[in-house]
Amino acid sequence: MPTIHHPDLREVPVSTVLAALSDETRLNIVLQLKDGERCCGDMDVRASKSGLSHHMKVLRQAGIIRQRPNGTQRLTSLRTAEVEHRFPGLLTAVLRAASPDDDDESDQAMSSPALSFASAS
Repeated sequence: MPTIHHPDLREVPVSTVLAALSDETRLNIVLQLKDGERCCGDMDVRASKSGLSHHMKVLRQAGIIRQRPNGTQRLTSLRTAEVEHRFPGLLTAVLRAASPDDDDESDQAMSSPALSFASAS
């Protein structure tokens, strides 16, 4: 298996990270990785093998994920600590906003009287 290149996050602009996270499929991949390392084949992603490979490459080049060989497979994990060090709060905010578990809390916050008053002004 060829060597897998992982960029130095100091050389990755925030626009590259945001562009990688702007795609729904890639965001879904990141959400699945938030609880730990996974094999690509175990992910619930609506994409062909070549499509999944492309999405992984974009995430890897953006410095969001790390992949390591494991036999004939690649194990993938988030570079959480590194991303948080380079872009404090970014990954946490994206994961929180995209997490399906937080939809109820977001709906409640959006319907609060203070927000309604502010948006009516």
